[in-house]
Amino acid sequence: MATLGVNIDHIANVRQARRTIEPDPVQFAFLAELGGADSITVHLREDRRHIQDRDVFILKETIKTKLNLEMAATEEMLEISKKLLPDYVTLVPEKREEVTTEGGLDVKNNEKYLKNFVKSLKYSNIQVSAFIDPESEQINYSKEIGFDFIELHTGKYADLNGEDQYKELQKIIESSYVANDIGLVVNAGHGLNYQNVQKIASINNMNELNIGHSIVARALAVGLEKSVREMKSLITLNSISK
Repeated sequence: MATLGVNIDHIANVRQARRTIEPDPVQFAFLAELGGADSITVHLREDRRHIQDRDVFILKETIKTKLNLEMAATEEMLEISKKLLPDYVTLVPEKREEVTTEGGLDVKNNEKYLKNFVKSLKYSNIQVSAFIDPESEQINYSKEIGFDFIELHTGKYADLNGEDQYKELQKIIESSYVANDIGLVVNAGHGLNYQNVQKIASINNMNELNIGHSIVARALAVGLEKSVREMKSLITLNSISK
């Protein structure tokens, strides 16, 4: 049964819009856990547009579940992660001009650099995931580099409809089996919402779904604890009915 990782970056977006102290994403992480979140995800970006350094260190000390730190593969982030010691790190591509992460990490064309980077993280007993597009070549290179997990980018699936979405879903399913066969744990995320999550949750070997924007958007109407609980129910119900 897939678990639910809740990304709280968008809580910090509201705070940083005014450069003030509220809303505090640390407090909302507590509500997400009350709603059933199995882990908390935060992306500490180079430009610090939302999550700040103080957030990740307080979260590490206060959350009761697991902390997933999304970050770019830079020397600055490597040093921070070694001090923080999150439960696991997810390496993502990062560009200052993007609104949100666009596409997966190109592990194939950065194999040598990433192999050393991942080795350094694992030396500090940090498990490492690669946020990649659902492509067999990228999956195989992820294994070669030494990643423990992959997170399949579901953004294209989320943006499509009808037959095109079905074809993209099949790519994700096939990619999950390729990864599972070579010993990689499979997560997925990006663009998942209350309407499209169940088909991804129904994939047999899916470990965790990381979801942020749709949960936070729903929370504006019903509160974060309830919005997390509703998403968790969709994932759990679908898993039980398989």
